[in-house]
Formats: sequence, C-alpha cells, structure tokens
Amino acid sequence: MSLQPLAYRMRPQNIDEIIGQKHLVGHGKMIRRMVEANRLSSLILFGPPGTGKTSMATAIAKSLDFPYKQLNAVVDKKKDMEIAVEEAKFSGKLILILDEVHRLDKGKQDFLLPHLESNLITLIGCTTSNPYHSINPAIRSRCHLFELYPLGAEDVKDGLVNALQDENMGMGSYQTSITDDAINHFAFAANGDLRSALNGLELAITSTPKNSEGIIEIDLDTAEECMQKKSFTHDKDGDGHYDVLSAFQKSIRGSDVNAALHYLGRLIEAGDLDSIGRRLVVCAYEDIGLANPQAGPRALSAVQAAERIGFPEARIPLSVSVVELCLSPKSNTAYKALDEALHDIRNGKSGEIPKHLKDAHYQGAKKLGRGLEYKYPHNYEGGWVQQQYLPDSIKDSSYYQPKDTGKFEASLKQVYEKINRKK
Repeated sequence: MSLQPLAYRMRPQNIDEIIGQKHLVGHGKMIRRMVEANRLSSLILFGPPGTGKTSMATAIAKSLDFPYKQLNAVVDKKKDMEIAVEEAKFSGKLILILDEVHRLDKGKQDFLLPHLESNLITLIGCTTSNPYHSINPAIRSRCHLFELYPLGAEDVKDGLVNALQDENMGMGSYQTSITDDAINHFAFAANGDLRSALNGLELAITSTPKNSEGIIEIDLDTAEECMQKKSFTHDKDGDGHYDVLSAFQKSIRGSDVNAALHYLGRLIEAGDLDSIGRRLVVCAYEDIGLANPQAGPRALSAVQAAERIGFPEARIPLSVSVVELCLSPKSNTAYKALDEALHDIRNGKSGEIPKHLKDAHYQGAKKLGRGLEYKYPHNYEGGWVQQQYLPDSIKDSSYYQPKDTGKFEASLKQVYEKINRKK
C-alpha cells in the first residue's frame, strides 16, 4: 500500500471523475467547455478547505493532456518558477498549478506576469481566501475566477464508496464491512470536506484489527472516534443532520427560545461548530434583519468568540446569541425587497440609467449630457430633494415594504412613508 494519504491517492484523473462542483464541470458549464474546446485560460479556484481545488486543477491538466507543474506560492522559491518557465519554453506550453496563490509575493508575481501575458504559462491558482480581497489585482485581472462549494453529504458518500471499492488506489484491497450508520457519519461529520472524510475512513480501516474471519468491521462508534465528532443518529428519535439544523433555525425564527436551545445542545454534542456559526449569522440577517440590526454583528462576534475559545466554553457565547435572536423582533423586509429587485432585473426589467445619475467625472461627459441636472441632496433642507433615480421603464417600482417590527424599522418606515408622500 502506498504511503501517500488516501485523499491524495483518490484525486480525480480527469474532469469526469470530479465529485460535486457540477456548476463548473457539469454539461455545458464553463470549465468543461474550456476543456472540451481545448482552450484553457488562466484561472483561480477558490473555496473552503477540502472542496477539491487542487484536485480539480490536476484533473483539468490531465484531461487536456498538457504538461503541468505544481508549486506552492509560500514554500517554493522564485527559482522554482524560473525552472517551470524553462520547461514551458521547451514544451511550448505549461499549466502551473499554484497552491496558496494569495500568498504570492511581488517578486514572484512580477516574474510570472509577462509569461501569463504571452500565454506561455497558464496559471491555475488555488486558494481558500476570497480573491477579491486577497489576490493582487494584476494577477486577478488576468484570470477567470471560479468558486468551489462545500460538497453535499451525498457527494462525500460517493467519494467514500469509490475509495472503498477501488483496489488500486483506494481501500478495496482490504476486506471491510462498514455499517450504513458509519458511512453516513463519515459523510455528515466532514461538513462538505471530502479530504476529512477520506482521512477518517483510512484511519478507521488501518487502525481496526481484523475479526476472527479476517474482516475489518467499521461501526458507528469507530466512525465517531476517527472523525472526533458524535453522531446525530444517537438521538433517540433518529433525527438526521439537516433535520436538526432546520429545526434549530426554525425555532429561532419562531421565537421559541427553549426549542432553539435544545437543538443548539444537539449540535454542540455533535461538535458541529461550523454549522452552528453559519446558521446563527444567517438567522440574524434573514429572520431578524432590520427589526434589530445589531443582532447581525453581535451574532458574528459570538461565533468568532466561540471559534476562538473552542468547546466546551464555546457554548457560552453561542447560548447568549441564540437567546437574543429568539427574543428579537423579526423582519425579512430587506432581503425580500432585494429579491423583488433581482426578479425584475433577471426578467429584463432594467432600463437606461437616467442621464443626471451617470458618471460625469471625465472629459466630454457634459457634451453627452451626463450629470448636468443632478441635484446634490446635501444642498437642500433635510438632505433630500425630489428627483428620479430609477430608470424610466420602472420608475414607479416599489420593492421595500416596511413593517412595524421594532423601534428601528418603525422609524425607517416613517422616513420611507414621508419621502413617498413628497414624491
């Protein structure tokens, strides 16, 4: 058996073997179109750990049968990139897979840029960071950006089954008996991180002694130990992972503080801090919103505190946030208003931006009639003046429908209605 980790051995050899990410490699999607057209451009793959960024990069290179070299922007030196360029000159083209691309320093960046421009090097950068925040604009502007999403539990299960059946690169050479509860736990506890699930599976198989018949038996207890997380299937009513998360959020939305704390307890027992954090922040903005605008920043602070101190103390800031969210007034008016605006835009209701609102900070703008009739609100009493902002075709559209959910939104409603009366 190879000394390389199972997750490394099970990397896809072409884009057809990529698990998940159908929005990128599915039929008719952009990366598949690039590969099928044999016209790969430089790109940056970003997303959480374990979503398969480097695996996708190598699968793309192998699907195209292009020479490729894999480097790390932190560990590898400029000299390593110079060697890659020489290899590219020899072969005529090279795909450079660059992990931690957001850590690329100025010297390495300046060296790479002309070779990206000439298309001698095709860069596939991989990063867990948001490229709009962390990657130098000079590199970013020369690359297409593609976001990878955490895998669903079924996708992770597919990867686990493949590994169990593969006799060459996977664990198929072991005689293994694994229960459905165990494989489900590997999939759910990984929280979309296939690498984590495969690491857990490999640890379970290689550390479990064979029974009298020479078979390795993996049950739920073994899976829990190897993933260091308890399973939701230990709940006496058998609720699944997503059922508990759904009940948690709906209890907060319904202002039932006791139910929300109960489901929070289940999530804490499972050690699922990531899911708790995501749900709390989503609830704060989706369900509380303008009724208590400070709930969002406070929920985020509670999540960050919980992540900093870890369990068991993490339960303390989490409980504070859950109680506040449950007992806060509720409002979804802000994001519902945006959804209405998006609906119009996606159905072709956009129209021409009024000329007085267009950018006038360049020579010749006045000749085009741009910005000439714009009224600067601060020059008027109360900081408001009547003028049209929406395009003519939708000038009477109204998206925001305020409610009297609490003092903050009630005051917004008064201002909103006062402005509408003046129109």
